[in-house]
Amino acid sequence: MANVNTTNSNNKGQRINEMIRVREVRLIDDEGNQLGIVPTMEALNMARDKDLDLVEVSPNANPPVCKILDYGKYKFEQEKKLRDSKKNQKVLKLKEIRMQPKIGAGDLDTKAKHIQEFLNEGDKVKVTIRFRGRELAHTDLGFDVLNEVLKRLTSAYVIEKPAAMDGRNMSMTISAKAAK
Repeated sequence: MANVNTTNSNNKGQRINEMIRVREVRLIDDEGNQLGIVPTMEALNMARDKDLDLVEVSPNANPPVCKILDYGKYKFEQEKKLRDSKKNQKVLKLKEIRMQPKIGAGDLDTKAKHIQEFLNEGDKVKVTIRFRGRELAHTDLGFDVLNEVLKRLTSAYVIEKPAAMDGRNMSMTISAKAAK
């Protein structure tokens, strides 16, 4: 039988070998064949004869489903699947670009270029206009700056959150349009 610490708490709720406390189980052998409902001790003896482990794969079924397999190999394959699924995930980042309503044309070009780079990388971008002092009386200048930024973007984008005031800031969130 494979050397497995049956008292290990890393089993994440899976019971193996002597930890299975029910009287009878629905048994699946190491080749995937269903052997029907079998007393737990008989299933455990069958697993020992094949030098494998008895693992409870579906504890909520009535009776619980157990499978004869090499637990170390089974656990390794589960971890490998988890690593592969994490590898294929795309982590979405939210980048923020801050400006003021009286930004110059050259600076606006630079900020628009940075926004374009973030969108090309697949990130969301939050464009924020900060108002100071009397600038709050002219929030229409903030809308003009945000519209000018959108005009300078070259690739397709989606406005996820339109321009809106939030205290002394005006912000909007944009993301790259999904390619078909």
